[in-house]
Amino acid sequence: MTEIRVSNWNEVQDTLYADAWSPALQRHRSQFVFRGLSCKEYRLETTLIRLGGNFVKLEPHLLRNFRKYAHRQNVERDSIWHWLSVAKHHGLPARLLDWTYSPFVALHFATADIEKFHLDGIIWAVNYLNAHRHLPETLRSEPDVGTQAFDVEMLSDLLVSLEALDNISATEFALFFEPPSIDDRIVNQFSLFSIMSSPTALLDDWLQKQQVVYKKIIIPAELKWEIRDKLDQANITERMLFPGLDGLTSWLRRHYQPRT
Repeated sequence: MTEIRVSNWNEVQDTLYADAWSPALQRHRSQFVFRGLSCKEYRLETTLIRLGGNFVKLEPHLLRNFRKYAHRQNVERDSIWHWLSVAKHHGLPARLLDWTYSPFVALHFATADIEKFHLDGIIWAVNYLNAHRHLPETLRSEPDVGTQAFDVEMLSDLLVSLEALDNISATEFALFFEPPSIDDRIVNQFSLFSIMSSPTALLDDWLQKQQVVYKKIIIPAELKWEIRDKLDQANITERMLFPGLDGLTSWLRRHYQPRT
């Protein structure tokens, strides 16, 4: 693990794009995925864990009722991975964490909450292909896993249920997969999800135990205003990442809020 505290805008960009060069491809194709948080103390907790109570027993009931009441035209295939992606996308507590391939999108989420501009933010950068080397053999044998994340079609063929995921290995592992392109929000945010092999496992705990390459990039509170203004000028805003009137009003409310 590497922890880096950046001190200016140029250093932010250099740090986010470090290690992106691929000698095999002779291209800048990063193997890192990113997650931005407004406070550096926040852990990589899922919304299911934050639900509290006996959330492990509640998980199947949440998903069962979501499938029962949701319109089936919202999913392109009746598999747990399609349903889980749609449910998480619409705010259901789930054992998924949001990530992005875009370092600037992660930077947006680290600086979107003006109420937390007095706190240092953080961007987690994880080499997801490196993490996939710790997958069980039955999952590592999938041909594309060595060069890209899973997609829901691949997972639907390999794991028919969350119980199958829980029972495939006695050793914890993390898996990264791309959701279906449900709407423009997922597409514009360049999204993917991570999921742990156990609903109680925390990704940050697992990363510390494994030989996985990851970085914690600390965004100082005093740098947030500059980053925010430059992201706005680059059109990395709620208006683009959350297409529709809700994203538009969120952008306008933040954009016109006085600094003092």
